[in-house]
Amino acid sequence: MKNALTVFGAGCLGGLVMCVVMWLFSRYGITQSLNVQLAGSISPHWMYPRIIWGGLWGLLFLLSVFSSNIFARSFVIALIPTLIQLFVFYPFYEGKGMAGFSLGLLTPFLVFFFYWVWSLTTAITLRLS
Repeated sequence: MKNALTVFGAGCLGGLVMCVVMWLFSRYGITQSLNVQLAGSISPHWMYPRIIWGGLWGLLFLLSVFSSNIFARSFVIALIPTLIQLFVFYPFYEGKGMAGFSLGLLTPFLVFFFYWVWSLTTAITLRLS
């Protein structure tokens, strides 16, 4: 139980950092310059579900099958929520097309980058805890 609570908390922190990075990318026009329509916000209404999902995805860090190298581990773990976002949530729940291509051609790369920020933050937090 202690491990589950630790990875959930670290995942929530990773979700918070991911939200701030997404907001910064939106605020400074990085996503728009890449012709991707992903917009971040720092409103509690927008951030809360992403922080909670970050905590739930953090439970993936309980799996010991991944590499112990922090960068390799964060890269591999980031692939799991990225693929689910691109091939389940975007096409079936949000109507954004397969892999979110209706948001822009570079959407898959940005989605992976944002989940990698989440995963790396979570991995570093767990390493420091």
